[in-house]
Amino acid sequence: MDPRREPCHVVVVGAGPAGAAAAITLARLGLRVAMVDKATFPRDKCCGDGLTTAALRRLESLGLDPADVGSWEPVGDVVVVGSDGRQAELPLPDDGTQFAASARRVDLDAALVQVAVSSGAALLEGVAVTGVSPAHAGGAIGVNLADGSSLTCAYLIAADGAWSPVRKAVGAGTSGYLGDWQAGRQYYAGAGPAAKKLWVWFEPEMVPGYAWSFPLAGGMVNVGYGVLRDGDGKLGGELKGQQIDFLDRPHIAAVLGPDAAPASGWKAWPIPARIGDAAMSALDGRVLFAGDAARACDPMTGEGIAQALETGELAARAVAAAGPRNPAAAARRYERQVRWGMSLDDKLARALSNVLARRSGSSRALAIADKSAWSRRNFARWMFEDYPRAVLATPHRWSSGMFTRPGAYRA
Repeated sequence: MDPRREPCHVVVVGAGPAGAAAAITLARLGLRVAMVDKATFPRDKCCGDGLTTAALRRLESLGLDPADVGSWEPVGDVVVVGSDGRQAELPLPDDGTQFAASARRVDLDAALVQVAVSSGAALLEGVAVTGVSPAHAGGAIGVNLADGSSLTCAYLIAADGAWSPVRKAVGAGTSGYLGDWQAGRQYYAGAGPAAKKLWVWFEPEMVPGYAWSFPLAGGMVNVGYGVLRDGDGKLGGELKGQQIDFLDRPHIAAVLGPDAAPASGWKAWPIPARIGDAAMSALDGRVLFAGDAARACDPMTGEGIAQALETGELAARAVAAAGPRNPAAAARRYERQVRWGMSLDDKLARALSNVLARRSGSSRALAIADKSAWSRRNFARWMFEDYPRAVLATPHRWSSGMFTRPGAYRA
């Protein structure tokens, strides 16, 4: 299919996890779909690179093969250190499946794009979207591209990031929004054996926020930290997202090992974690927002890959179910599913993040989680989104064995 020559059912703007998930889902449902991205893949993306259980299950269902992601590293053990230095080891289930992993976004996103293309989606990369407007009769919309060409489609799924150009183009932007987190990361090479575990530190001067070390293949690690903004948009803690030398902190240097050394520059980025606060649709339902463009990250951890994949798939299925002539139904279905699922998870996670925002909060939470083998194991599963945060409040998401399910990618 040449999307410049024939109309698409759906144009997906942004080919990250949310856009790729939408494109894969739509193509497998038999719709003509084109992905448009201003970058050329593979391309780097600022991220902590961690993959939760929820993300892994969705990646598996989409058909991603970890063997196609060169930096993929399964994680079996998690260590959390409170602001008072209390340390808790939280083992993930050892059942031959993966409950957590890490992968560089430069590798992960490129592999997902290839899954989408193999599923039948067209890819236009290296070209930005410059405008979106109602187009021809029948409710179609036009998508203008930087190279002077244009696309026509019944729907547009905007998965184009926290500062979504599509959101601005259709008049659904929000002035002054800076994101809910400010995070930064740096890659280190030559990490030692202790860095094979996933580490989280609630450093006193980072609260409300935390530092991390996520293992990657070949002795690489992603090391960074994130800090929450308060209700006025001000960053908390003593650090504001600027670069720090993690090797200057003896307890972190001991984990990274004596041969660890920086292997990249420091990169910082905002994290939007307020799904439902901004419009989820525009142009009478012809445009749906997904991933960071929908502000879909977890407000407690800042994690966003699972949420991106979920919103991308939900938006795609809403479009397919409504059909080309009923965009209002697509918007209603999408917004209803988000409201009765992810938005409730978001509210619970936000309430818990308020606890962790206090310097004593992480230590108190760890004291509860570290009481027994049962509490350690189940806290790890809950933290890594083995099941939705607010699952007990959403019976429509209950299923048999939902608290004892295997992970993804059985060995």
